[in-house]
Amino acid sequence: MKRMNIILALSFLFSINLVHGQDNPEKSKFEVIAFGGLGFTKVKTDIQARYDLNVNTGEILFNYKIWGKYGIASGIGYSQLSGSGFNKTGPFYAERELLKIPFLFTLNQDISERLFLIGNIGPYAQTITKDRLEYIGFGESDVYEGWNFGVQLGVGFGFKIDQKVGIGINYNGQSDLSKLDTNAGKSFADKQRHKNLNSIGLFF
Repeated sequence: MKRMNIILALSFLFSINLVHGQDNPEKSKFEVIAFGGLGFTKVKTDIQARYDLNVNTGEILFNYKIWGKYGIASGIGYSQLSGSGFNKTGPFYAERELLKIPFLFTLNQDISERLFLIGNIGPYAQTITKDRLEYIGFGESDVYEGWNFGVQLGVGFGFKIDQKVGIGINYNGQSDLSKLDTNAGKSFADKQRHKNLNSIGLFF
């Protein structure tokens, strides 16, 4: 949670600094979009039982407007996952942290003088930075490892506080297309991916 708060605080500072730097008559083609939200995901495995995890996520995107309302963006995403499940070793409580690098096509469309719509779609690369399963009487760390890939979609509606600052509500959904493998020497061997990681939160 502490890492998540730091990421969201830094993203807010970056977005404010960038926006206030756009005082030229000609609008800057660069902008920062920061998002934080809560949600859930399904963990789909090859052999073990499937289970659900709660999600606390944040993302910072650096967007470049290539043509009018359309742009391209990349940045960094960080998610904390937690929840209970069951496998051949027994019932467990899972904690996981994910680091994601997205590559997105973006949309920023004014609906009225104050209201606007934002959206994005594209692939991402993702890796596990922390992974621990707590069983009754013992635990395992770094159970899964490696990079995997997937596709994400985001859409949000915002309100312009003034010409430089806006805030809104955003939905973000993503699903892995490739799988993560267990490390050697663990109590079980399997492959898994995150399916339908959905979150809703605020952007600015």
